[in-house]
Amino acid sequence: MTTVDILFSYNTPPTELAVSALAGAKEVYGIRSLSFDHPACTLRIEYDATRLTAAAVTKLVLQAGIDIAAELSLIPPQPAPE
Repeated sequence: MTTVDILFSYNTPPTELAVSALAGAKEVYGIRSLSFDHPACTLRIEYDATRLTAAAVTKLVLQAGIDIAAELSLIPPQPAPE
């Protein structure tokens, strides 16, 4: 198993219906966890990269009705050398 995290930002807060649909996506083989950070407007998904691709995970999120603004980097920006 190769565990990978993907982080999305969203434009509008997800509706109750979208969150329910996304909870159903957790039943997809390979999705390990889902977590919202409402103040930061982000959704983080941990998945098994031997079972799913980033494109497949993105499709599941879009099908659930989440309004994705962007996929964000999980690597913090590095300070510029002086």
